[in-house]
Amino acid sequence: MAQFDFESLSDLAGQRLMLGFDGQTLNTELKHLINEYRAGGIILFRPNIESPDQLRRLCMDARDYALDQGLPDLFVAVDQEGGQVARLRKPFTEFPGNPHMTTLEEAREFARITASELFDMGINMNMAPVMDVVPPDVDSIMKDRVFTGNENRVAEMGTAVIQGLQKGGVLSVAKHFPGIGRTVKDSHFFLPELETELSDLKQTDLIPFEAAKKVQVSGMMLSHILYTRLDANWQASLSKTIAYDLLRKGMGYQGLVMTDDLDMKAISHDMDTCIYRIMAAQIDIALVCHAGPNIAEARNAVMGYLEKDKELFESGIACVKRILAAKEQFLV
Repeated sequence: MAQFDFESLSDLAGQRLMLGFDGQTLNTELKHLINEYRAGGIILFRPNIESPDQLRRLCMDARDYALDQGLPDLFVAVDQEGGQVARLRKPFTEFPGNPHMTTLEEAREFARITASELFDMGINMNMAPVMDVVPPDVDSIMKDRVFTGNENRVAEMGTAVIQGLQKGGVLSVAKHFPGIGRTVKDSHFFLPELETELSDLKQTDLIPFEAAKKVQVSGMMLSHILYTRLDANWQASLSKTIAYDLLRKGMGYQGLVMTDDLDMKAISHDMDTCIYRIMAAQIDIALVCHAGPNIAEARNAVMGYLEKDKELFESGIACVKRILAAKEQFLV
């Protein structure tokens, strides 16, 4: 991997962003995100995907273009959980989803086949597995996406998926820290609130994420939920208390930490505020998953804070070093 220029604010800012785009080819928009915004990663959705040949060309062209622009290789991410959240459909293998996995062998088979198909396409990051725990008495928004059973069963099945994906050369991202299985509202459209005490989360929700850390999961995605007993003012994806104090310091997690999509309705703050909170919490990657003004606003905000805030610049170096270490491990 080419030598990274830590003196370039543009390159430092770009590595902190994972961006969505319109189209199915290395078009003008995607070239702009890579060349001008110096994006460290892109994320794919169903409209970006038409066929295996098209998808492979898109991913490989984008990654080659990043290298041609003197950048590190791109993260190319997708949500391929199986079931209702699977961006790749037939002719790719379709799995019924986490609630339908009943054995460790099924979890391992899902991970093995999924990693092989993603890797062959040039996709190197899967936003999976879901590690949320749904209590038996909760009509959770996540009930159709989680592994069934208690926290220990979720940990066991989830870590099998993590290990299988990463053995196949695909970074795994466990989600949604510190756990959204108790929520009944959808953060795509609302800001859910949970009043659960940290002591209760430690006994249940956090156990799968502790297990994910132990098997060296590449990344963890923060939820957009407001945990009022942990941080009454900021949802997890913008909370230093949760992202840094709890996940980094408390649990000792040293892998990548990223937000969920900042375009979701649970985020009502302006982008400048979001980016400041993300950088202050030492969250490595901000996701902006849809084309639109939020992408430019996010990039400009990261650039601005790197330039004017010495503390955020120095912590930002550490974030980019984590990003580059993950790329060195999986993308070369």
